[in-house]
Amino acid sequence: MPQGQPSVIPDDGLTTRQRRNRPLVVVHTGVGKGKSTAAFGLALRAWNQGWPIGVFQFVKSAKWKVGEENALRVLGASGEGGSVDWHKMGEGWSWVQRDQQMDNEEKAREGWEQVKRDLAAETYRLYVLDEFAYPMHWGWVDTDEVISVLRDRPGTQHVVITGRNAPEKLVDLADLVTDMSKVKHPMDAGQKGQRGIEW
Repeated sequence: MPQGQPSVIPDDGLTTRQRRNRPLVVVHTGVGKGKSTAAFGLALRAWNQGWPIGVFQFVKSAKWKVGEENALRVLGASGEGGSVDWHKMGEGWSWVQRDQQMDNEEKAREGWEQVKRDLAAETYRLYVLDEFAYPMHWGWVDTDEVISVLRDRPGTQHVVITGRNAPEKLVDLADLVTDMSKVKHPMDAGQKGQRGIEW
């Protein structure tokens, strides 16, 4: 297996193995396509390692038939890798009118409360908090509380957060941050999203 070599060896008192295996906070943000796709790629790797996976979708509509959901559910039920639980926390929050948002704000807070309970119980080894940057950006969920909970989470739980406009405090806390930038997209030329590419 390819193994990257770190450019810096910190004086943190950890062995190489301890440092390698410490739990990570990963953030995929930016205006480009691929934030959730990259997170689900990590979920496939986690499944292969036999890790229990919890996916929490915070913005995409519960009515959407997301391709990654079907694939990961089938894999999770196969008995060959890790388990997969999929939680949908809203009804397309970023695409509804603001006066219809109150119920969605409450669902975001309820979703975060569930994530907090699962982190405290060490329910999963990998958490995919899909589009969770939005509830923080909009002020629906307190960013300082998120930082505190993630910083103090027990065990070896990895957390991946996706979404545009990730708060700077979250970026500062994270161990791995990728900012997806857009160079070109078919929608720029008037083409709508298509099967197998967007969903």
